[in-house]
Amino acid sequence: MPRNGHPAKTQGLYDRIADVQNLAMKLNGYRESVAKYLRSLNLDLGPDSLVLDAGCGTGIVTMAFQDAGFHPRHLAALDLSFKSLEVAREQFTKRPKYAEATTAVQSNVLSMPFADNTFDLVLMCGVLEYTPLDEGLAEAARVLKKGKPLVFLPVKPSVVGTVLELLYNFKTHKKAAVRTAAAKYFNIVGNHEFPITEPIAWSKTIFLLEKK
Repeated sequence: MPRNGHPAKTQGLYDRIADVQNLAMKLNGYRESVAKYLRSLNLDLGPDSLVLDAGCGTGIVTMAFQDAGFHPRHLAALDLSFKSLEVAREQFTKRPKYAEATTAVQSNVLSMPFADNTFDLVLMCGVLEYTPLDEGLAEAARVLKKGKPLVFLPVKPSVVGTVLELLYNFKTHKKAAVRTAAAKYFNIVGNHEFPITEPIAWSKTIFLLEKK
């Protein structure tokens, strides 16, 4: 459950701020930073692959994945907020090259409407701060195929992270806690830090995990 005690409150918050949130994410270069990182990975994603952006918000990471040049058979962008998904859909429709293969799905990341072992890649950015870490990672592992990667971008404990906690009413997880929780379901392949010159470095880190 979210820190504020009820998923409806989290949904309501992002329904109210989706447009502002989307603009802020555009201005701070998150999409470019994530796309550059994804391009650096040796992701084995063939034309029949299925990808999930769990907690997609307004679609920034979904589009970063597309910008990185990957062409899966289908990409599901899932979020709890109706308004965030509305903004995401508007952006997806402006990208004909990807639109038909991208679907927005409204759901909770703790109970996703997908079968076990469905996806070849899962992306999660800034969403498990609202949930028990273990439950969120367990659900991501459930829908991911064995041996396939989870690219996990949590908000890291920092001055900026503390400010974001107050603004968005969530709780950051210490890196040690992430490693402990992730090790139950995943092999930890790496932990990437963005260059300090990129704004995303002030608040996010990346864990590359592989389902056991």
